[in-house]
Amino acid sequence: MEEHHIKLDLANPYLSSLGTKGGSKSEPKNGPVPFKMPPKTAQIRLVSSHPEVYEPCDDSFALVDALLADRTNLLAHDPTICMEVGCGSGYVITSLALMLGREDSGIHYFATDINPHAVRVTCETLDAHGVHAEVICADIATGLESRLEGLVDVLVVNPPYVPTPEDEVGCEGIASAWAGGENGRVVIDRILPIADKLLSENGWLYMVTLAANNPLQICVLMRQKGYASRIVVQRSTEEESLHVIKFWRDAEVLREAKEQVGTSKTTPAVMEYLLSQFPRMSFWRTGGNSSSNS
Repeated sequence: MEEHHIKLDLANPYLSSLGTKGGSKSEPKNGPVPFKMPPKTAQIRLVSSHPEVYEPCDDSFALVDALLADRTNLLAHDPTICMEVGCGSGYVITSLALMLGREDSGIHYFATDINPHAVRVTCETLDAHGVHAEVICADIATGLESRLEGLVDVLVVNPPYVPTPEDEVGCEGIASAWAGGENGRVVIDRILPIADKLLSENGWLYMVTLAANNPLQICVLMRQKGYASRIVVQRSTEEESLHVIKFWRDAEVLREAKEQVGTSKTTPAVMEYLLSQFPRMSFWRTGGNSSSNS
């Protein structure tokens, strides 16, 4: 972390614990006091938990790392409304608020989860870090679509992406955090049109996908709606290959999408560009099957 030298301000909760001799706020006689800047991501030790709530894991860390990697762009983007769908423990929405600024900076944060335990845990995590969001128990964005239509500048989603039997999708408790149905796409395919409705004209969507979800096809589907895309973070483990994909509306892509209305074709140049982002998925180039910035 960066070290700085500043005068102490005991009204600042991050500095008050340092103290000064005699309680004075003046600079100590022996020079300025070094301190470490507040963290830009949620601290795991302050993240609340519950047996029925998904804890921060590789996918959560990948999403936050993607936001950190794009933080300079996010700050320049100057968002007014940020939202997370499927907030779980609150690790991601809390990290986003710490990266971009608290509500007194003019940014409003929303978070939803179908699991009521996750709503409570997220509120506790936010409180522990001194940040705030409006946290709502909802299926994706039920009850918020009209209120936030066309207003969300940053939308982050770590969806239930694990391929599971269809009857596990949307079940109660912690399984709702990962059960994604066939190819892990059931909930993702519900989220995409809702994201399109919620995002502002210049809105950005960050979504975690698994290789089994066919992220290339997701990019093609979003392109047909006028969205460009790029992979911000890619992580591979022995068990899974994760991609955090950023989507944003692009005038040229939108023009192209309008020209192709009524067809399902994607131009070879566009397909080649999309394929270039998924080098480990070359089987799509030959039409084979696999079992497994803006």
